[in-house]
Amino acid sequence: MRIVICDDDSLVINQMEKLIKLFFDKNRIKTPDIATFSNGTDLLADTGEKDILFLDIEMPGMNGIYVGKEIKKMSKNTLIFVVTSYAEYLDDAMRFHVFRYLSKPLDRQRFFRNLRDALEYYYRTTPVKIPVETKEGLQVLQSSAIIAIEAQLRKVIVHTLEQDFVSIHNMDYWIKQLPQNYFFQSHRSFIVNFEHITDFDHSTIHLANGEFCAYLTKRKYKSFKDAYLLYLESTR
Repeated sequence: MRIVICDDDSLVINQMEKLIKLFFDKNRIKTPDIATFSNGTDLLADTGEKDILFLDIEMPGMNGIYVGKEIKKMSKNTLIFVVTSYAEYLDDAMRFHVFRYLSKPLDRQRFFRNLRDALEYYYRTTPVKIPVETKEGLQVLQSSAIIAIEAQLRKVIVHTLEQDFVSIHNMDYWIKQLPQNYFFQSHRSFIVNFEHITDFDHSTIHLANGEFCAYLTKRKYKSFKDAYLLYLESTR
């Protein structure tokens, strides 16, 4: 995921950066890439992904209304937050289907609520593809197809709904590779997919309707439970 901020006020940019990082830290989610721009010209020249965009309206040169329309032409799935002190731009902004409208000065709790809504929408509508490299070749899987990653002796096995794959990568690679909003390392030998959890207790996680079992260490129980509850909230 990549979050983009475009505002001609450096203080506002700094404030939003801090709020975004605070939100992800508080929810124990890895902070995504954050890119910042001070004008619409540089933003439109940027070729990187724009999953979530916080866009100021009143900027020198290209105003935010024009920039937002152009962004939507290039990437219709970008979730755009219009951020401005001027309510009269709301009607124009709604014409290019902004996700939300935020007024300045920013209210922290309102910012957090709306960012959570954006993330929930993003996770519901954006399929995540995971490359799985084996000695036999490369498989590209939807994240939802993966039940768990398991370390068995010197092998790392990717368990999926259809079959198992022996990965050429170690567990450290998979911890960094998998999106933290879906996956959790419950034990040194297991990374589980929240989507497939059937039930759990203080030592065991059952997945895929009880067909697969993973260990859960006691010291990770609370952080696992918190992360799983956050995942469940995002799917409501």
